[in-house]
Amino acid sequence: MDTQNIQRCTAFEGSRCIASGNLVEVAKKVKEITDQDEQVSVLIFDDFTSELIEVDFRGTIEDVLKKLEKPTARVESATAPLNTDKISQRGPGRPKLGVVSREVTLLPRHWDWLNRQPGGASVALRKLVEEARRVNSNRDKVRHSQEVAYRFMSAMAGNLPGFEEATRSLFSGDSERFNGLVAPWPVDIRDHARKLSHAAFQNRVHGSA
Repeated sequence: MDTQNIQRCTAFEGSRCIASGNLVEVAKKVKEITDQDEQVSVLIFDDFTSELIEVDFRGTIEDVLKKLEKPTARVESATAPLNTDKISQRGPGRPKLGVVSREVTLLPRHWDWLNRQPGGASVALRKLVEEARRVNSNRDKVRHSQEVAYRFMSAMAGNLPGFEEATRSLFSGDSERFNGLVAPWPVDIRDHARKLSHAAFQNRVHGSA
């Protein structure tokens, strides 16, 4: 994970939330705690994805913050760029509008249709993607919220009573049952799960699912 792209995160020591904010603020707080007890176990979650963030807390707080500044390795696409229209035939130079080339695999009839569209394949694909994003915006928000909440719940509440039923309620859109099932959970875990799942239920209420 590229720590430079993390906007907000939340740290848990056991079932207790000990810090929430940007990664630097959270790292400072966690460092204070780990310096007091090296055996303490802390999990840091990216608030947008619920993925675990690995931070090397060895050394001083200055050492920790310096390591956070270093970008992690990224896997770049090794595929050839599209060359089906004039945009990809411009030659070397800075792409306009932040265009990024990727390989797309389609059947011949798909390429035939795309190439017949005004502006060529790339223009047609971009229009199709934008339209799909617009049409599926609320549905995507629901799915993202479900996935993020489930990822956190699996890590922190997998052994808690009602976990499986709460998961089913999350994906079925039953907010009342979900909130009832997570109510007995440790307060910080319960509240974070509710926060992450809010968009899933909110967007369903508005008829987007």
